[in-house]
Amino acid sequence: MAKKAKTRQARNKGSDDARPAPRRRFRPFRWLFRWIMRLFFGAIAVVLLAVIAIAAIDPPITPYMYQERQRLDEIRSEWVDLDEIAPVMARSAVAAEDANFCEHWGLDLDAIRQAMEDGAVRGASTISQQTVKNVYLWHGRSYVRKAVEALLTPVVEAVWSKRRILEVYLNVAEFDEGVFGVQAAAQHYFGVDAADLSAVQAARLAAVLPNPKNRSASNPSSFVRSRAASIADGAATILADGRAACFSGDRD
Repeated sequence: MAKKAKTRQARNKGSDDARPAPRRRFRPFRWLFRWIMRLFFGAIAVVLLAVIAIAAIDPPITPYMYQERQRLDEIRSEWVDLDEIAPVMARSAVAAEDANFCEHWGLDLDAIRQAMEDGAVRGASTISQQTVKNVYLWHGRSYVRKAVEALLTPVVEAVWSKRRILEVYLNVAEFDEGVFGVQAAAQHYFGVDAADLSAVQAARLAAVLPNPKNRSASNPSSFVRSRAASIADGAATILADGRAACFSGDRD
Protein backbone atom coordinates (compact mmCIF):
# COMPACT_ATOMS: atom_id res chain seq x y z
CA MET A 1 0.00 0.00 0.00
CA ALA A 2 2.81 2.37 0.92
CA LYS A 3 4.49 1.63 -2.40
CA LYS A 4 1.27 2.40 -4.31
CA ALA A 5 0.80 5.68 -2.40
CA LYS A 6 4.34 6.73 -3.28
CA THR A 7 3.71 5.89 -6.93
CA ARG A 8 0.51 8.00 -6.92
CA GLN A 9 2.35 10.94 -5.33
CA ALA A 10 5.10 10.72 -7.92
CA ARG A 11 2.52 10.72 -10.74
CA ASN A 12 0.72 13.71 -9.22
CA LYS A 13 4.01 15.56 -8.85
CA GLY A 14 4.92 14.83 -12.43
CA SER A 15 1.59 16.12 -13.68
CA ASP A 16 2.00 19.28 -11.58
CA ASP A 17 5.44 19.90 -13.07
CA ALA A 18 4.08 19.50 -16.58
CA ARG A 19 1.27 21.98 -15.98
CA PRO A 20 2.08 25.39 -17.59
CA ALA A 21 2.67 28.35 -15.27
CA PRO A 22 -0.24 30.77 -15.09
CA ARG A 23 0.12 33.75 -17.43
CA ARG A 24 0.46 37.17 -15.90
CA ARG A 25 -2.54 39.35 -16.32
CA PHE A 26 -1.84 42.40 -18.49
CA ARG A 27 -2.52 45.61 -16.59
CA PRO A 28 -2.54 48.49 -19.11
CA PHE A 29 -2.55 51.28 -16.53
CA ARG A 30 0.44 49.84 -14.69
CA TRP A 31 2.26 49.36 -18.00
CA LEU A 32 1.48 52.95 -19.04
CA PHE A 33 2.58 54.33 -15.69
CA ARG A 34 5.89 52.49 -15.90
CA TRP A 35 6.60 53.89 -19.36
CA ILE A 36 5.61 57.40 -18.33
CA MET A 37 8.03 57.21 -15.39
CA ARG A 38 10.78 55.86 -17.64
CA LEU A 39 10.27 58.69 -20.10
CA PHE A 40 10.10 61.23 -17.27
CA PHE A 41 13.38 60.17 -15.67
CA GLY A 42 14.95 59.75 -19.09
CA ALA A 43 14.04 63.33 -19.98
CA ILE A 44 15.48 64.56 -16.68
CA ALA A 45 18.73 62.71 -17.41
CA VAL A 46 18.96 64.23 -20.90
CA VAL A 47 18.33 67.74 -19.55
CA LEU A 48 20.97 67.36 -16.82
CA LEU A 49 23.52 66.06 -19.32
CA ALA A 50 22.80 68.98 -21.66
CA VAL A 51 23.15 71.51 -18.84
CA ILE A 52 26.34 69.93 -17.49
CA ALA A 53 27.84 69.75 -20.98
CA ILE A 54 27.41 73.46 -21.74
CA ALA A 55 28.75 74.34 -18.30
CA ALA A 56 32.13 73.14 -19.57
CA ILE A 57 31.90 73.17 -23.38
CA ASP A 58 31.29 76.27 -25.48
CA PRO A 59 28.25 75.67 -27.72
CA PRO A 60 29.39 75.82 -31.38
CA ILE A 61 25.96 76.93 -32.55
CA THR A 62 22.48 77.46 -31.12
CA PRO A 63 19.11 76.51 -32.65
CA TYR A 64 18.39 80.17 -33.54
CA MET A 65 21.86 80.69 -35.02
CA TYR A 66 21.36 77.58 -37.14
CA GLN A 67 17.95 78.85 -38.26
CA GLU A 68 19.41 82.23 -39.25
CA ARG A 69 22.31 80.59 -41.07
CA GLN A 70 19.83 78.58 -43.11
CA ARG A 71 17.92 81.77 -43.90
CA LEU A 72 20.88 84.06 -44.59
CA ASP A 73 23.39 81.44 -45.85
CA GLU A 74 26.03 82.92 -43.54
CA ILE A 75 26.29 84.37 -40.03
CA ARG A 76 29.10 86.04 -38.12
CA SER A 77 30.11 84.61 -34.75
CA GLU A 78 33.37 84.27 -32.81
CA TRP A 79 33.55 82.91 -29.27
CA VAL A 80 35.56 84.81 -26.65
CA ASP A 81 35.93 84.06 -22.95
CA LEU A 82 34.54 86.55 -20.46
CA ASP A 83 38.10 87.57 -19.56
CA GLU A 84 38.50 88.71 -23.18
CA ILE A 85 35.47 91.00 -23.01
CA ALA A 86 35.74 94.52 -21.65
CA PRO A 87 34.28 94.49 -18.12
CA VAL A 88 32.19 97.53 -18.96
CA MET A 89 30.48 95.49 -21.70
CA ALA A 90 29.43 92.85 -19.18
CA ARG A 91 28.12 95.52 -16.83
CA SER A 92 26.32 97.31 -19.65
CA ALA A 93 24.53 94.13 -20.73
CA VAL A 94 23.43 93.45 -17.16
CA ALA A 95 22.34 97.06 -16.63
CA ALA A 96 20.32 96.92 -19.86
CA GLU A 97 18.68 93.52 -19.48
CA ASP A 98 18.79 92.38 -15.86
CA ALA A 99 20.12 94.80 -13.24
CA ASN A 100 19.44 92.30 -10.43
CA PHE A 101 21.29 89.49 -12.21
CA CYS A 102 23.51 88.79 -9.20
CA GLU A 103 20.61 88.77 -6.75
CA HIS A 104 18.14 86.26 -8.21
CA TRP A 105 18.24 82.51 -8.89
CA GLY A 106 17.18 82.72 -12.52
CA LEU A 107 13.66 84.13 -12.27
CA ASP A 108 13.16 87.69 -11.08
CA LEU A 109 9.81 87.36 -9.34
CA ASP A 110 9.58 91.08 -8.57
CA ALA A 111 10.06 91.93 -12.25
CA ILE A 112 7.50 89.30 -13.28
CA ARG A 113 5.00 90.68 -10.78
CA GLN A 114 5.61 94.24 -12.01
CA ALA A 115 5.25 93.16 -15.64
CA MET A 116 1.90 91.53 -14.82
CA GLU A 117 0.73 94.70 -13.11
CA ASP A 118 1.81 96.69 -16.17
CA GLY A 119 -0.15 94.36 -18.42
CA ALA A 120 3.06 92.69 -19.65
CA VAL A 121 3.98 95.84 -21.54
CA ARG A 122 7.62 95.44 -20.62
CA GLY A 123 9.63 92.25 -20.50
CA ALA A 124 10.54 90.37 -17.35
CA SER A 125 12.98 87.79 -18.74
CA THR A 126 16.29 87.62 -16.92
CA ILE A 127 19.64 87.12 -18.62
CA SER A 128 19.52 83.55 -17.34
CA GLN A 129 16.17 82.95 -19.04
CA GLN A 130 17.36 84.54 -22.27
CA THR A 131 20.47 82.35 -22.21
CA VAL A 132 18.38 79.22 -21.74
CA LYS A 133 16.12 80.26 -24.60
CA ASN A 134 19.03 81.05 -26.91
CA VAL A 135 21.03 77.91 -26.17
CA TYR A 136 18.37 75.22 -25.77
CA LEU A 137 14.99 76.40 -27.05
CA TRP A 138 13.27 78.00 -29.99
CA HIS A 139 12.36 81.65 -30.49
CA GLY A 140 8.85 83.04 -30.76
CA ARG A 141 6.10 83.68 -28.27
CA SER A 142 4.71 80.46 -26.91
CA TYR A 143 3.34 79.48 -23.51
CA VAL A 144 4.89 76.04 -23.94
CA ARG A 145 8.33 77.53 -24.56
CA LYS A 146 7.99 79.92 -21.63
CA ALA A 147 6.98 77.05 -19.36
CA VAL A 148 9.97 74.93 -20.41
CA GLU A 149 12.20 77.98 -20.06
CA ALA A 150 10.93 78.63 -16.53
CA LEU A 151 11.59 75.01 -15.54
CA LEU A 152 15.03 74.81 -17.11
CA THR A 153 16.39 78.15 -15.91
CA PRO A 154 16.74 77.22 -12.20
CA VAL A 155 18.56 74.03 -13.26
CA VAL A 156 21.06 76.09 -15.26
CA GLU A 157 21.44 78.50 -12.34
CA ALA A 158 22.16 75.56 -10.02
CA VAL A 159 24.86 74.08 -12.28
CA TRP A 160 26.48 77.08 -14.00
CA SER A 161 28.18 80.00 -12.30
CA LYS A 162 26.88 83.52 -12.87
CA ARG A 163 30.05 84.30 -14.83
CA ARG A 164 29.41 81.32 -17.11
CA ILE A 165 25.80 82.36 -17.71
CA LEU A 166 26.86 85.88 -18.66
CA GLU A 167 29.74 84.58 -20.79
CA VAL A 168 27.43 82.33 -22.80
CA TYR A 169 24.81 85.08 -23.10
CA LEU A 170 27.30 87.60 -24.49
CA ASN A 171 28.52 85.04 -27.03
CA VAL A 172 25.15 83.91 -28.38
CA ALA A 173 23.06 87.10 -28.23
CA GLU A 174 22.17 88.64 -31.60
CA PHE A 175 23.44 92.22 -32.09
CA ASP A 176 22.49 92.70 -35.73
CA GLU A 177 20.99 90.53 -38.44
CA GLY A 178 23.25 87.51 -38.64
CA VAL A 179 25.75 88.95 -36.14
CA PHE A 180 26.00 86.85 -32.97
CA GLY A 181 28.15 87.45 -29.94
CA VAL A 182 29.89 90.53 -28.65
CA GLN A 183 33.18 89.85 -30.45
CA ALA A 184 31.56 89.75 -33.88
CA ALA A 185 29.39 92.73 -32.91
CA ALA A 186 32.35 94.85 -31.76
CA GLN A 187 34.16 94.20 -35.03
CA HIS A 188 31.00 94.68 -37.09
CA TYR A 189 30.00 98.03 -35.59
CA PHE A 190 33.26 99.58 -34.40
CA GLY A 191 36.16 97.63 -35.92
CA VAL A 192 37.59 96.69 -32.50
CA ASP A 193 37.81 93.55 -30.39
CA ALA A 194 35.41 92.97 -27.52
CA ALA A 195 38.28 93.50 -25.09
CA ASP A 196 38.80 97.05 -26.36
CA LEU A 197 35.24 98.36 -26.24
CA SER A 198 34.83 101.77 -24.62
CA ALA A 199 32.05 102.57 -22.17
CA VAL A 200 30.10 104.40 -24.89
CA GLN A 201 30.50 101.57 -27.40
CA ALA A 202 29.52 98.96 -24.81
CA ALA A 203 26.42 100.93 -23.84
CA ARG A 204 25.38 101.27 -27.49
CA LEU A 205 25.81 97.53 -28.10
CA ALA A 206 23.66 96.81 -25.05
CA ALA A 207 21.13 99.37 -26.26
CA VAL A 208 20.35 97.41 -29.43
CA LEU A 209 19.11 94.51 -27.29
CA PRO A 210 16.57 92.97 -27.48
CA ASN A 211 15.64 94.35 -30.90
CA PRO A 212 18.89 94.22 -32.90
CA LYS A 213 17.32 93.98 -36.34
CA ASN A 214 15.73 97.42 -35.97
CA ARG A 215 18.48 99.24 -34.04
CA SER A 216 22.06 100.17 -34.86
CA ALA A 217 24.97 100.70 -32.50
CA SER A 218 27.17 102.48 -35.07
CA ASN A 219 24.41 104.69 -36.48
CA PRO A 220 22.21 105.11 -33.41
CA SER A 221 18.79 106.73 -33.48
CA SER A 222 17.85 109.25 -30.84
CA PHE A 223 16.16 106.42 -28.93
CA VAL A 224 19.30 104.27 -28.96
CA ARG A 225 21.43 107.25 -27.88
CA SER A 226 19.08 107.97 -24.98
CA ARG A 227 18.91 104.32 -23.99
CA ALA A 228 22.69 103.97 -24.22
CA ALA A 229 23.17 106.96 -21.91
CA SER A 230 20.80 105.38 -19.38
CA ILE A 231 22.62 102.05 -19.68
CA ALA A 232 26.01 103.72 -19.10
CA ASP A 233 24.67 105.27 -15.89
CA GLY A 234 23.22 101.90 -14.85
CA ALA A 235 26.53 100.12 -15.51
CA ALA A 236 28.33 102.59 -13.26
CA THR A 237 25.66 102.20 -10.59
CA ILE A 238 25.77 98.40 -10.39
CA LEU A 239 29.58 98.57 -10.14
CA ALA A 240 29.36 101.04 -7.27
CA ASP A 241 26.63 99.28 -5.28
CA GLY A 242 28.04 95.76 -5.65
CA ARG A 243 25.44 94.30 -8.00
CA ALA A 244 28.21 93.38 -10.45
CA ALA A 245 30.17 91.36 -7.89
CA CYS A 246 29.06 87.91 -9.06
CA PHE A 247 30.64 88.28 -12.49
CA SER A 248 33.33 90.96 -12.02
CA GLY A 249 36.95 89.99 -12.59
CA ASP A 250 40.36 91.41 -11.85
CA ARG A 251 40.19 93.73 -14.85
CA ASP A 252 37.58 95.97 -13.21
